[in-house]
Amino acid sequence: MRSRIEIKLYFILGLVILHINLNAQDSKSVSAQPLTSDTIPFILTDHNNMIIEAILNKEDTIQLMLHTAVNSMSITKEALIKIKSIQWKNSETVESWGGQSTSRYSIDNSLAIGDFEWDGLDIWECEKSGRQSEGKFGPNLFEAKVIELNFDEQNLVLHSSLPSKINEYNQLALINEEGSLFIEANSQIGEHSYLNRYLVHSGYGGTILYDDEFAKSNNIGEQIEIIEQQELKDSYGNIIKVNKGKLPEFFLGDQLLADIPVGFFEGSIGRQSMSVIGGNVLKRFNIFIDAERAYIYLKTNRLFSLAF
Repeated sequence: MRSRIEIKLYFILGLVILHINLNAQDSKSVSAQPLTSDTIPFILTDHNNMIIEAILNKEDTIQLMLHTAVNSMSITKEALIKIKSIQWKNSETVESWGGQSTSRYSIDNSLAIGDFEWDGLDIWECEKSGRQSEGKFGPNLFEAKVIELNFDEQNLVLHSSLPSKINEYNQLALINEEGSLFIEANSQIGEHSYLNRYLVHSGYGGTILYDDEFAKSNNIGEQIEIIEQQELKDSYGNIIKVNKGKLPEFFLGDQLLADIPVGFFEGSIGRQSMSVIGGNVLKRFNIFIDAERAYIYLKTNRLFSLAF
């Protein structure tokens, strides 16, 4: 099991890039299929985040974001104004990109989502979460289950094994580092192809965010059209600058995404240590993640043709 320090580092990584939005599209729909006990509806927001309703400590109703890049649960300070069931008895200094801050955490909480319930959960206090959410949780709650993310129906479905229809999906290997899931993909610029690995990050509403070393060593900023520069804040209010460019071709397995927006930092190498693939890409596929977190399966859906 991870230590609390390791959990904090991963959820901080998730928090810091929640609010880059590379021209997200509205893609709400209503499921027409009957729900089963293994089905959890979600709302896909305008900012490409998945929002799920939950009950905290059998008392407080809360809107949580499913965040595939964390293995912890956190609630925003703003949401805590109305939440009465959490007892805060612990705090620690945590490190974010811009410096140090103090974060409280609460132990031994319960959470219910649909017919599922968990006890003994630690909950962290944070500054921000995805828009329309009051906090976030990771796929660690669904340990040993196959996770299906059906963006056509806006349902999360849990399976005991992969279904037979999995043969219709494109299988990609996952790199599983203590619960953080990475996939490899190619950025194509002219005749040059650049292989890199990307954290699967549903909490990030944009498309692709390059790590500093990849962007610098391959001169990304000099090879693609820069269309925007942004300032964003991490979970503790520290300002970070990011460039937005247009990549001609991005290959995820055999699937091509053309003229895709990509983000990257310049001038402060080491600030962004991981490349990220975000919700504006993930929503274009119906997805299975196997129970062992060894493979991800992708199939294009009705959102795939949306303009970036």
